[in-house]
Amino acid sequence: MPKYLLVNADDFGMCHSANVATFELFEKGYLKSATIMIPCPTAKEAVDFSVANPEYGIGVHLTMTAEWENYRWKPLTMRKSLMDKEGFMWHEAEEVQLHAKLKDLEAEIRAQIDKAHEWGMRPDHIDSHMTSLYGFNTGRFSVLGMTIRVVGEYGYAYRLYTKTDPRVSPRDIPYPIWAATTKISSRLSKKHGVIMPDYLLFPDWNKDLRENGYEHYRDEILKIWTNIPENEVTETFVHPSIESDEIKGITGLWHCRVWEYELLKDPYVHQYLKDHDVQLVSYGDLIRMKTSY
Repeated sequence: MPKYLLVNADDFGMCHSANVATFELFEKGYLKSATIMIPCPTAKEAVDFSVANPEYGIGVHLTMTAEWENYRWKPLTMRKSLMDKEGFMWHEAEEVQLHAKLKDLEAEIRAQIDKAHEWGMRPDHIDSHMTSLYGFNTGRFSVLGMTIRVVGEYGYAYRLYTKTDPRVSPRDIPYPIWAATTKISSRLSKKHGVIMPDYLLFPDWNKDLRENGYEHYRDEILKIWTNIPENEVTETFVHPSIESDEIKGITGLWHCRVWEYELLKDPYVHQYLKDHDVQLVSYGDLIRMKTSY
């Protein structure tokens, strides 16, 4: 039986280097899904690409953090609870969940989706940058409930999960706890009519993967990507970027993003997935699969 893998390019619109990489991956047929960080400096460039190419599966990457030290952005709504003392979005997801007022988060979610609409975009789906809107970091599940409700009102699919399996669970979270959160996300999906993938596979950037070269990284990632449940949709995400002075100035782990770009262009990767009965799918595919049941 086939395995369905949805690989989403996160952080589209974050910087020009990410945009160039994502443009190429779509145009050459290596990528089926991406999401744009609307508050970021080069978001409009990414949105314009989406508007010009409606056949590509591009959504909105709801952004509540500005995590870098020297490259940051502000919320569209400029609500005080969404900003740190420097006037930018909070650095970490935990800070968002601890400090942001629920009404301010909802206003910002709506502002980001509405801005995409204003620019002429019709998102393919919605997801969350980092884990700010999941609530799992601090147990503030009211954030998750509000987010799913709003996404349901707009009529979009959302990245979360309705099932879990030890093969696709985060290493740093005990499996029983991860399994318990599945009940919450599954209930919210049904309550608000929001389509979600079956499983969510978080990327694993451990020290071994970072320090042993691209081919080692590629081979280990492929083991993870092919060890997923059959006949259901598992989503994972990457952050592709071309190598440039810009991305090197933003993050010391720039090579991780360049490797993710190279990974999706690598013919070996696509042949390996084919040989292991893994089919790359989009959110459009996911929606069609879910609504045909």
